[in-house]
Amino acid sequence: MPPERRLPLLAAAVVIVAAVLLAAVALRGGRDGSDAAASAAWQAQTRPTAQVSPVAATSPSSTDATTSSTGPEATTTTAPAGPDEVTLLFAGDLLPHTAVDERAAALGATGGKAYDFAPMLAPMRATVSGADVAICHMEVPSAPDGEPVTSYPSFGAPPELVDGAAAAGYDGCSTASNHSLDRGQAGLRRLLDQFDADGLKHAGTARSAEEAATTTVYEVEGVRIAHLSYAYDFNGYRIPADAPWSVNQIDPTRIRADAAKARQEGADLVVVSLHFGTEYDHDPSQYQRQVVDELLPSDDISVIIGHHAHVVQPIEKVDGTYVVWGLGNQLSNQTQLPRRDGLTVRLHARAAADGRWSVAAIDAIPTYVDLPSFEVYPVVDALADPATPARLRPELAASYDRTAAVLARVPTEGVTLAPRP
Repeated sequence: MPPERRLPLLAAAVVIVAAVLLAAVALRGGRDGSDAAASAAWQAQTRPTAQVSPVAATSPSSTDATTSSTGPEATTTTAPAGPDEVTLLFAGDLLPHTAVDERAAALGATGGKAYDFAPMLAPMRATVSGADVAICHMEVPSAPDGEPVTSYPSFGAPPELVDGAAAAGYDGCSTASNHSLDRGQAGLRRLLDQFDADGLKHAGTARSAEEAATTTVYEVEGVRIAHLSYAYDFNGYRIPADAPWSVNQIDPTRIRADAAKARQEGADLVVVSLHFGTEYDHDPSQYQRQVVDELLPSDDISVIIGHHAHVVQPIEKVDGTYVVWGLGNQLSNQTQLPRRDGLTVRLHARAAADGRWSVAAIDAIPTYVDLPSFEVYPVVDALADPATPARLRPELAASYDRTAAVLARVPTEGVTLAPRP
């Protein structure tokens, strides 16, 4: 063959061999990338969520991470990690009698406000703000615009009471109570408008049918907590016929349906607040137990939180679900000593290996209303604080003992009361 023809044929052979080798490498690299992606996907599906490291989940190298032996096309993505635990805090009734309102007016005058409830709740701020979600119980509506503030028996509180709850660190409140209709729909609207202005959520009352049909949900790092609220009655006031959605009344069938709906909408935990019981009685009433027996057991309800008795009631488990029968008062002018005691509870919710969340433990935090300042103290922390006034210490110690005695009536596994200093 002439030399001038050999050189082109040799060059063509080299090109063909190189193409074959490159194709083999590409084929092998693509298969390895697919195997890695499939392996990572399987691991993400089978790995329990609670065991995923929060640090790894938030690291740029593990969130939407890209790995490939051949280029950016082959990727593996790790599922985001949720928290190992979520803490939920619930407190007793906010019930502003005339003396409480007058104290708020005096405090407000020094700061150029009409009313200031924040100093009364300030001692609770560290406790309240330390929870992932903190929810109060707003016992009363607000006085409608242009109308006077009123107290017992038909309450219409200054809207600044909501400001005080926000300043204390609450994220929202239950609002269904026997006083919900004291000032009509105008009072409910004024209250809920103030919640909106302060960025707080609410459950139990509503300004429209659409709002009433919307489940109140708090979210903590992807964990969704639904909050439902209902009251036993409304002190003789009728739910308006043209606005039946104004306030939620206790109906076990409806509550179970609402809890199921919340689950269907993606709630990981469902909290049911119930305004019920016999006033000033530390023991749960027959009616309370009847309602709870109709609600539990339930795969949808995570915990029941009770209000209305104005004194502390026990905590127990009913068919495996925690029931906090009654938290007493947080803020009021009910001067009898047991009514100045309150209970705040911190719930520890955790996920099982299958990803289902439940309430695993409860911290019981006794509180006490000082008179005439109306400052609300977390009893154990206040007794441990050297700055707490000497005059208060005997009252705080006595309050602790009263609350401890009530909780001891029904010793319940998983409920912890810190020892008195």
